[in-house]
Amino acid sequence: MSGFKKLNIMLIVLLSAFVVIDIFFDFHWAWYVSLFCVDIIICVYGSFVLSAQFFTPVKYKGDRASNKIALTFDDGPLPNQTERILNVLAQYQIKASFFCIGQRVAQHPHVLKQVHEQGHLIGNHTFHHSPVMGFSSLKHVVSELEKTNTQIEQVIGKQPLFFRPPYGVTNPTIAEAIGQGKYQLIGWSIRSFDTIIRDQYKLYKRITRSLKGGDIVLLHDYSEITIQVLPRLIQYAHQNGLVFVRLDELLNEEPYR
Repeated sequence: MSGFKKLNIMLIVLLSAFVVIDIFFDFHWAWYVSLFCVDIIICVYGSFVLSAQFFTPVKYKGDRASNKIALTFDDGPLPNQTERILNVLAQYQIKASFFCIGQRVAQHPHVLKQVHEQGHLIGNHTFHHSPVMGFSSLKHVVSELEKTNTQIEQVIGKQPLFFRPPYGVTNPTIAEAIGQGKYQLIGWSIRSFDTIIRDQYKLYKRITRSLKGGDIVLLHDYSEITIQVLPRLIQYAHQNGLVFVRLDELLNEEPYR
């Protein structure tokens, strides 16, 4: 049972208790307001913190006893940017995972083909990467996922099972769409904030300060600073006995259908 369902049950129980108490005692209305405020705060937290697994199960880390870690890149494919990342990965002979936006796959299929042919994993990151995805209808969310899978299949001949929601936002509707499509929801254990941090040293330290076996690192194709820091990050991991693998190996999950 998801945390969201458990919360709803708890809310009903507490609300019923409040009503019963209110019948026999002078129960101030502020208690009702407080109960609903707490409920809203918990739901907002669960929506934005993917690793909380509040609405649906999430794979956000691998086996902590292993020395394997996974690099993941969101928001591609993009000419030049994604290709430069591929060059760095090829230089160090490591594999990574790319969560792709369907619209960009349609625009730059040749870049996606390069990603696939070089042995990297490809995941679904919706078709439009809309900032209001969390307010979309079930029909729209399902369409976003299916259209992206269709575009990817046209290029690589198979459809991803791994899905990462835009901005890491989930809710009951997105959870339902994931369930209907039998996707595996993928999160992260290290969020680099490479789209916000502008200092190379700060980005490097944010990623490496707690880097350990089982970690899934969230990065972005379009971030220039990521491309600059990537070689140093790879070298650090190698020096500390860590091995880069694709998500399917880290999680022991089938990535395509």
